[in-house]
This record gives sequence, structure tokens and C-alpha cells, in this order.
Amino acid sequence: MSDVRGGLLEGQVVIVTGAGSGMGAAFARRLSNDGAHVVVNDVDEVAAGGVAREIGGEVAVFDVADSSDFDAAVDRIVAHHGRLDVMINNAGIAPPRDEARTMLNYANQAKRMEGRLSELEPVDYTVGLSDEQWDRMIRVHLYGTFHGTRAALRHMTPRRTGSVVNISSILGLRPAPGAPHYSAAKAGIIALTKSTAQEVAPFGVRVNAVCPGWVDTPLLAPFDEITRAAIVMQTPVGRMARPEELAEVVRFLAGPESSYCVGEVFPVSGGWV
Repeated sequence: MSDVRGGLLEGQVVIVTGAGSGMGAAFARRLSNDGAHVVVNDVDEVAAGGVAREIGGEVAVFDVADSSDFDAAVDRIVAHHGRLDVMINNAGIAPPRDEARTMLNYANQAKRMEGRLSELEPVDYTVGLSDEQWDRMIRVHLYGTFHGTRAALRHMTPRRTGSVVNISSILGLRPAPGAPHYSAAKAGIIALTKSTAQEVAPFGVRVNAVCPGWVDTPLLAPFDEITRAAIVMQTPVGRMARPEELAEVVRFLAGPESSYCVGEVFPVSGGWV
């Protein structure tokens, strides 16, 4: 990436949630590179502070699942800067790895390849989900995106300008077994994006979504080499994405080049969908 700022976002104020690492940090760097003042959100103050210092931004520590904290943070930012131009709803969590179920799934796949369907054993991903696990996943992803969208629109719609970019997933477009709560949350983000976009488009505000495929970030750190190899094998381009590649799509949707994109859903999956 060039160190020379493009300047197309000069003077704009951007909030990126979950920006202490991974894709969010890449988004923050890319938008800052084009001149934006970026507010780096994360629940990890140390991680957020590191990214903010690197790009000359500022830190906002709060949990996106807490609507009152989210509202208060956005109100403070707008009161200080006088504007909010872009909201990137990126914060998310990954389902915890269950080693026993993973190994059972591998064994089932081997049996399936050999045609031994009668010997398959239930993995019980859905049956094993607790109410607390379901609720936390939905609250962080779907509620968090709703909270961020609502808080941003309170300031963008009266000004008749702004861009909201929601980070969904290919699993929102093509749900897979093993993470029903994650898939449901990401599919909900797509519906929320499309509904909200139609509502606010006449007021100059654009709402769009990005659906990443498998991206090599710290969220995948718990994955073993077999799982990672299986992901790469099923991805037509033969590799995972780099966070910086997703950042280019987010930058496009944040800026004036995407002025006719309203309620669009952009898969960036290496060919998965």
C-alpha cells in the first residue's frame, strides 16, 4: 500500500468498530491513508490504542452490544468533531473451537467419502448451543450492527450525507453447518442493510454490506492446520484473503466512488459464492 494519502476522504470522520486487530485494523489504516480521521473502537483499549497511535486517530472503548454506550460514544464524537461521515460496523466474535466436535466432523467426512452414511454420528452443533452462546453471538453481530447503524443515522440523515458499511459474511449468504448462530447473525445483517438502505437513500445516506470469505486474521488462530488446509482447498483462488484486500472494498464503499451503491451486498470470497 502506498504511504501517500489519496486525500479523497480528507476531513471526514470515520468510526470503525472492532478495529484493534484483524480486518478492522486494516480498514482503519486504509481509510486513514486516504485522509480520514479514524475513531478506533474495540473492547481492548490497548489494542485500539496501538492502532490509533499508528494512524493518528483516536480511541473509543465500548462493547457494540451495549446500545447506551454505543450511542453515548457516537454522540461524543459528533459533538467534538461536528460530523460523522462513515460508520464501519465490523466488530465480531468467532464461535469457540470445540475439539471433540471437530474431530467427529472429520470422521464423518471420511465415512461420507466412503459411502458409509449409516455410520455417521450426530455432531449436534445446534443441539449443543446454549442460550447464552446464541444470545452473545446475535448481540455482538446483529445487535451491534443495528446499534451502530441507528446511532450513525441519527446524525447522518439530518445532514443528508453519509455512508454505513456493515460487515456480514459469506456464511450469511451461504450458511454452513457448525455455526448456526453466526450464520443467522450474518444473514440478519444483510436483511438489515437492505431494509435500512431503502429507507435512507432519499436523504443522501448509503448503507451497504460486505461479505468476506475466509480472511487470515487472529479470529482464525484457534483453527488447526487440517481445518485451514480444508478451507484453502475449498476456496477457488487457493488461499485465504488478506485483511488489506477487504479494506479496499470497504474504502470503495466509504468513498464517493460508490455513490450509486445502495443496499448492495458485496461478496469478497475468493470464489466461494
